[in-house]
Amino acid sequence: MTSFLVRRAANVPDLPYDLDGFRRRAVVAEADGSVHTGFGICELRPDGVVGAHVHSYEETFHMVSGSVILDVPEGSYLLEEGDYGLLPTGMPHAWRGAGDTVARWADMLAPVPRARYGYDTQQVPALPARQPVRIDVRDPRTRLFGHFERAQMDPGKQSQDLLAASASMRTALLVYSGITVKMMVDADLGAVSSTMFMVQYAPDGVARTHDHPFEETYLILEGTVDATFDGERHRLGPGDAAWAGAGCVHGFANAGDTPVRWLETQAPQPPSRHSYRFTRDWDHLRTALEEKP
Repeated sequence: MTSFLVRRAANVPDLPYDLDGFRRRAVVAEADGSVHTGFGICELRPDGVVGAHVHSYEETFHMVSGSVILDVPEGSYLLEEGDYGLLPTGMPHAWRGAGDTVARWADMLAPVPRARYGYDTQQVPALPARQPVRIDVRDPRTRLFGHFERAQMDPGKQSQDLLAASASMRTALLVYSGITVKMMVDADLGAVSSTMFMVQYAPDGVARTHDHPFEETYLILEGTVDATFDGERHRLGPGDAAWAGAGCVHGFANAGDTPVRWLETQAPQPPSRHSYRFTRDWDHLRTALEEKP
């Protein structure tokens, strides 16, 4: 059973667009040994469409570039670079091209779509194509969506005067050991099967080897990082992606002199306790027991 995988941007296959102007490159799928993670990169041409459909899994997304229109029963939304959101299991939705460039977004599907069940997707009647509106993170009517800006990874930008929205856990940063984490999609946003967040390592940022009782995916957006998966070292750069299955021992260290940033997902959601198992902590216990008289 595969415990991890690395996908290089340089080896991305040049998949054709379908007749509706859409294509999706699967990064992590059922065939890779994943149980909880279906991760991919989607592209839609400005004149492209993805008809209304529903999934038997939860879908979350993060806009990487361009713009696209998302239709859901509550309305239509113009999504642009930095926007993210949640599509709960069974929610009808459709995508429409917008702007004058190809829209590109990462999607996270949890649990993994199953080939033997038609990838757990069903077409449904068309949704109204309303005039789209931009999401507003302060408006509770757009509760399933949010927006990320690179400046949000700067702890110095977290004062009330500098925040675009009222201070809350949705605007909070987790900062430790040269690592900054900005949560995007989690239980607070309504997700039940996965999380999606942004991670940044300062030039001296390091995470020692550890494993989890869940799967993780990493899409590198800027900088370079030395990643270790079950003893194998891989240097990852922009566009590269990796996946660590449950129990895969992994660690990271910034490999450059500038910050490295990536989009990360977890599925299923971490337990309330013992979501990290650090190698050196248990090595410490082993040594302490061996030295005991």
